[in-house]
Amino acid sequence: MKKLRRKKKTSDIVMDAVIYTLLIILTLVTLYPIWYVIVASFSTSTDIAIKGSALLWPDPFDFGAYKMVFQDQKIMKGFRNSVLVLAGSLPLNLTLTLFCGYFMSCTGMFWKKTITSVILFTMFFGGGLIPNVMNIKDLGLYDTIWALIIPGAVGVTNSIICKTSIEAVPDSLKESAMLDGATDFQIIFKIVVPLIKATLAVLTLYYGVSHWNAWFGASVYLKGNEWLPVQNVLRNILLANSEAAELGNDFNAYYDTIKYAAIVVSTLPIMCVYPFLQKYFAKGALVGAVKG
Repeated sequence: MKKLRRKKKTSDIVMDAVIYTLLIILTLVTLYPIWYVIVASFSTSTDIAIKGSALLWPDPFDFGAYKMVFQDQKIMKGFRNSVLVLAGSLPLNLTLTLFCGYFMSCTGMFWKKTITSVILFTMFFGGGLIPNVMNIKDLGLYDTIWALIIPGAVGVTNSIICKTSIEAVPDSLKESAMLDGATDFQIIFKIVVPLIKATLAVLTLYYGVSHWNAWFGASVYLKGNEWLPVQNVLRNILLANSEAAELGNDFNAYYDTIKYAAIVVSTLPIMCVYPFLQKYFAKGALVGAVKG
């Protein structure tokens, strides 16, 4: 039996047309800056000067800016430093966040309310920039890569997400494991972790994007260029092109485009990671936000 379709009124058709038109315009306005950066990265400074903001397609394709980016030792060193920060931070972030979330999800823990209150207090109040710098210097972390890893080792917001996800794990599983003599560490890694993998994948993405895009901490805690991450090198290029001036004799031809190529190169790794974690994102964020 065919379903009867209600005939749309003229007002409904007009409203749909207006909505779709606005959505198309909004999509174009949102995507064009991204498209412009990609196209400009395959162009020369002359093309940008001639076409301006109406640059829709590189004519011809020019890979000179990318060659200069990959030949620059400072940019490559920045990529190396960013990868080292990720390699050192993510295991520490996930481990401490998991432990913190597990502690806050447990009942009957000694001094739980007091410790939880202290943890939540850090969400709303901080010592400020100068005390943080003084603390980093006193700990001997100043001008080392550890200054980019240890201060952000655990996020309270992410710990709360992890806590809510752990609370969704049936208590019967934990209790039966305890009756069998399992320790808290065994419960965490053999029962909790396999059941909250989606949330952990989302937290990995949160921490990873945060570390990859971070630049302020390096500009405050590092006085030299040895451990500067790629975002700080990119920031120098965008502000003054000071890094690009050392790239060779063809600098004038790519004075404007090299910064666009650097943006694409620094953004591409994160864009490549998203498709692999996308299937966990909706499930993990929902489970970690609402107790099931």
